[in-house]
Amino acid sequence: MKTTLKSLLAALFVIVGCSAGEPKTALATVQSVDLDRYAGTWYELASYPQFFEKGCSNVKATYTAKTGYIEVFNQSIKNGMANDIKGKAFVVKNSGNAKLKVQFFWPFKGNYWIIDLAEDYSWAMVSDPKRKTLWILSRTPKMDDTLYNSLIAKLVERGFEKEKIVKMVQE
Repeated sequence: MKTTLKSLLAALFVIVGCSAGEPKTALATVQSVDLDRYAGTWYELASYPQFFEKGCSNVKATYTAKTGYIEVFNQSIKNGMANDIKGKAFVVKNSGNAKLKVQFFWPFKGNYWIIDLAEDYSWAMVSDPKRKTLWILSRTPKMDDTLYNSLIAKLVERGFEKEKIVKMVQE
């Protein structure tokens, strides 16, 4: 009996620990995205840093529509050298083009959810359903501080951690 109770308590602590700190609300995307307008070059202004961007600056991504997918061309500078990679993005059905699956290495695909987007497509915010990734993107390498701070405030309201957001060096 004692062993069973201890096991149940241990399982309860594991379950509570796994859900602690996770936002209570599901992450919503924008309703729809015009992929022709979304195509082109985006500069990364800030993010939750990811291992593959460690030591990078001047990160930008160029999206080009192809038949059946979107070509993704990521560029950055790492240790003074060009650091480029190509991938593919596939639209998730019935998502209004706001959810994509991005693949840089077959067979692995990651979630790319457009969670906010300027009406004029001048900036975008991208994450995943669990809020483990985050990117603030802009059509230009610099953004007005007032706009940037308002985007950060929106993210905090939606359950993102301000302390984890790091500005990207764009020169």
